[in-house]
Amino acid sequence: MNEKYIELRTRSTFGDIINTYFLFLKYNFKSYTNLYLRYNAVSIILTLICSYLLVTGFMGLASKDFRFGMGNNVASDSYFIAGIVILLLIVFVTSLINYSFSSAYIAEYVNNKGKIVSKNIWNSILNKIGTIIIFILIGGLLYVVYIVISMIVAFIPFLGMIIQYGLSFSMTAIFGLTFMSIFSDKKGFGEAISEGFDFTFSNFWRVILFGLVIGILNLMITVLIISVPGFIIGIYAYFSASSNINIATSTFATLVFTFGFAAFLLAFIYTQALSQLSYGILYYNLYELRHNVFLQKKIDQIGVND
Repeated sequence: MNEKYIELRTRSTFGDIINTYFLFLKYNFKSYTNLYLRYNAVSIILTLICSYLLVTGFMGLASKDFRFGMGNNVASDSYFIAGIVILLLIVFVTSLINYSFSSAYIAEYVNNKGKIVSKNIWNSILNKIGTIIIFILIGGLLYVVYIVISMIVAFIPFLGMIIQYGLSFSMTAIFGLTFMSIFSDKKGFGEAISEGFDFTFSNFWRVILFGLVIGILNLMITVLIISVPGFIIGIYAYFSASSNINIATSTFATLVFTFGFAAFLLAFIYTQALSQLSYGILYYNLYELRHNVFLQKKIDQIGVND
């Protein structure tokens, strides 16, 4: 067993769950990130392509003198539209990967007492791919319902905003807890989503507050990650303006803004994966509160040892 293994199947208080999440990151951040990068290699490449198309298209729309490659005229809006299409594809694919990978990682961590075997994670995802696809399809319908309700309540002053935030955190929790239910045990779609809804609404305020706190903390992590490229872009834009450089037609400016925007997207994607890790930790706490399985096993072991 890993000497730094943190037992997640405990009946913890709200503050202890938050503390457990950060302890988990402290001891597993490097190994998790390395494995995450391997699983998201294709997404990273697509993100760079998407960023280039969006930045190139936007700069082309901002300049009447747009050129690309060997001096050929290219319709800027085509690049911009292509970038948006790829961006939507990236959001869908990476969300699927992040939810699945992070859930499988937490389940592997708990089942093997902190020892992570990459092959087991991949096999777990493949074995549950059918359930995942069904959930994504149903989840898409749920998201449409969420958007419709959000648009309706948006006309209600103040209260509508609170309802929108509540719905948003509830949807995130249902998705996160359902994915954990799929990977923590051999549960089918019906049983998993039922457990996701049950855990969310039977512990509503704890789940909502947990999502709010983790969301704020992960936002801080995102800001820290993008602060470096943001600072570089800011300095470059300042000196370009001082030197009367036309940023809209500068190749170097295109590269700078491309990598800067890619860094922003990758930071957002990564914090989404971290968010699912946090819901994995919350899931085991809620499961133990409901079923008392791990505590009962510990009690039974004491009886056997005696």
